[in-house]
Amino acid sequence: MNDFVFHLLMAGPPAGGEAAPGAGIMTFLPFIAIIAIFYFLIIRPQSKKQKETQKMLSALKKGDKIVTVGGIHGTIQTVDEHSIILKVDDNTKIKFSRSAVSSIVSPGKEKEDKSDSKDDEKEAEDSEADSEK
Repeated sequence: MNDFVFHLLMAGPPAGGEAAPGAGIMTFLPFIAIIAIFYFLIIRPQSKKQKETQKMLSALKKGDKIVTVGGIHGTIQTVDEHSIILKVDDNTKIKFSRSAVSSIVSPGKEKEDKSDSKDDEKEAEDSEADSEK
């Protein structure tokens, strides 16, 4: 059986005579193309996302507002090497594994977005006033 697989992979010469130069490489070309497609469409983006997640988890600090994988929103009270203590209510604290953190919610971004929209409205009003003059 191994001999059969070896001959298939080596793409031996046809029965009629000698093989064309590069025939062995042409046999592997589709396999190489499939591997390249898998790498660029699946493996590379997944490893990139995993690195970003690890970076986010290592940057967790006290006071960050987060969302867990289970959908629980809260503020970090304590950060340990492998776990965090999350304050979800005035008297409720829950201990989670660091890997259970899904994302960091940054309230600063929400305020910036609101101020950006106010600036855009102000610019629109100024341009309308200039066009009326």
